[in-house]
Amino acid sequence: MKMYINGEWTSGASQMEVRNPYTGEAFDTVPAGTVEDVNLAMASAERGAKAMRKLSAFDRYEILTRAVALLNERQQDLGETITREEGKVLSEGLLEVDRCIQTMTWSAEEAKRLFGETIPLDAAPDNQMKFGFSVRVPVGVVAAVTPFNFPLNLVAHKVGPAIAGGNSVVIKPASDTPLSALKLTEILLDAGMPEEAIQCVTGSGATIGDAVVSHPAVRKVTFTGSQEVGEQIMRTAGLKKVTMELGSNSPLIVLPDADVEKVALATVQNGYANAGQACISTQRVYVDREVYGDYLDALKPMVAALPSGDPMGDAIKVGPMVRESDAQRVEGWINEAVGAGARLIEGGGRNGAVLAPSILADVHPDMKVSREELFGPAVGVTPIEGIDEAIQYANDTRYGLSAAIFTENIDNALKFALEVESGNVNINGGTQFRADMMPYGGLKDSGMGKEGPRYAVEEMTELKMVIVHRS
Repeated sequence: MKMYINGEWTSGASQMEVRNPYTGEAFDTVPAGTVEDVNLAMASAERGAKAMRKLSAFDRYEILTRAVALLNERQQDLGETITREEGKVLSEGLLEVDRCIQTMTWSAEEAKRLFGETIPLDAAPDNQMKFGFSVRVPVGVVAAVTPFNFPLNLVAHKVGPAIAGGNSVVIKPASDTPLSALKLTEILLDAGMPEEAIQCVTGSGATIGDAVVSHPAVRKVTFTGSQEVGEQIMRTAGLKKVTMELGSNSPLIVLPDADVEKVALATVQNGYANAGQACISTQRVYVDREVYGDYLDALKPMVAALPSGDPMGDAIKVGPMVRESDAQRVEGWINEAVGAGARLIEGGGRNGAVLAPSILADVHPDMKVSREELFGPAVGVTPIEGIDEAIQYANDTRYGLSAAIFTENIDNALKFALEVESGNVNINGGTQFRADMMPYGGLKDSGMGKEGPRYAVEEMTELKMVIVHRS
């Protein structure tokens, strides 16, 4: 595919391959963008921002609504594209398209809800003849830097609210998965987006990433990805509004009164979807010693029953990781944990980029598989005693994006909810739950700012104060 900058589709000066993670074969190419391409896109985006300011809220609502209709028409193609470039199984690819449709629908609705408020200036002394109100205005140009693991819906979470808020947007998709973003760009143009109000620049982050986020035309950077890259963006971006959705190593707590079969099922659903490549994937499972053996006995056969392989296969539940090097890394972390005393009770085998769904038991909290973000199809299980130790372990991390607890004790559930250091807290549900309209974001090194269309629109607009001096 071509990239879209300066109001046209262009092949660029050179190309880079898009590879199928399962076969390793290149099945498409995209331009390898340059700093010059970024500068051209930004100049165009500045003109696009002016065009967006001329659109009414209803105009923006209609563009996004037409885009939703086109997403519905092209759902099968988009789902297959996600699977081919990212590696998640086709059912998950189609589910991601459905979630993108929801995200864009909510974004359309938020275009009509940019409310201000009246300010009682006469509450200050000698201001009886002053009248004030606030209005929300677009920031201008939004830079959206997106990850590989949800190459359509996480683009929508940035682009939809940016449009709803009246901004132009420059997308820098992940190098491994650029096609979904390009197809969404095409859909938005077909839906009536002003031709310079959206740009999609493909290429290596090492080559063009700094140029995108540091460009003076950009007034808002919204990024989802690793902590390392997030910190680089913070150093580079300058005086801009920034939203950071970074990594995690999400804990799941199992107390003695939990239904272990229900928890085991939730672990499977939340620990192995998309081959564990989700920032809120269940990674650390802390189980009270009273039910530790029962939980492992329930979990092991469920994980063993997960077929892995070609993500286009109807029966396959776990596809490849996005790169073989990532599968090798996770395999190495598992082997390191086993060497340090953990027990591998399921999985561990690797075939290219496909890593068998794995369970590590007796994981010490200081092991790398517990301390760092694994981002792969494995969970580590650690025995604990009581709610206080559970909260202590859950908080013993620099991350804080999502956490979960299973218990029938309301006091323990509320204690966990109030004391755990996490942006999302799930009670009797898994860590990967995310409804696309909810406020979503992390604490500590998991980032700053919130996504979810209503909350992202606020991040992508400025609050302007208007004072009328009456005589």
